[in-house]
Amino acid sequence: MKEMKVKAIVTIGMLSSIAYVLMLLNFPLPPFPSFLMIDFSDIPALIGALIFGPVAGMLVELFKNILDYFMKGSATGVPVGHIANFLAGVLFILPTYYLYKLLKTKKGMTLSLFIGTVTMALLMSVLNYFIILPAYTFFLHAPAMTAPQTRQLVMTAILPFNFVKGLIMSAIFMLLFTRMQTWINKQTSIKGI
Repeated sequence: MKEMKVKAIVTIGMLSSIAYVLMLLNFPLPPFPSFLMIDFSDIPALIGALIFGPVAGMLVELFKNILDYFMKGSATGVPVGHIANFLAGVLFILPTYYLYKLLKTKKGMTLSLFIGTVTMALLMSVLNYFIILPAYTFFLHAPAMTAPQTRQLVMTAILPFNFVKGLIMSAIFMLLFTRMQTWINKQTSIKGI
């Protein structure tokens, strides 16, 4: 049992480091505003969740954002973007994890990733409208956007961006998952999850 805890801690640390490096390799998608950046750092968190459970995935999301905040800082002085990234990652991996645990097939994983993508896109739109965008304007001392401006930004940029980001991450994850499914299932059965 103690050996399993050490293995989990080491693996979470390793996946967090990989996620942090992947977070540094971010880039904008041309049709969206340049402040919306895509990266693939949620993939190691999802792998951690599938092997060690949802808390492990959340810890990978947390540690990669803490590392990024301390290494790069934040334009607002407060980690608003890092909190948003953490929330987006958690909203992607948790539905994917729980649905896959019920289905346990490649088709089940595809459906799980799609549901995770939709969940993340919709809930991040709501969070951006009510919390994240107002926090950015407050901490940047920028003029507040009106409700119609905020709604338009969310509907024309944030919602479709998160949906596209989720689909791209899902496609890349499925390429990995087809090769790793047997190993992930073996690791999970060893743990007894």
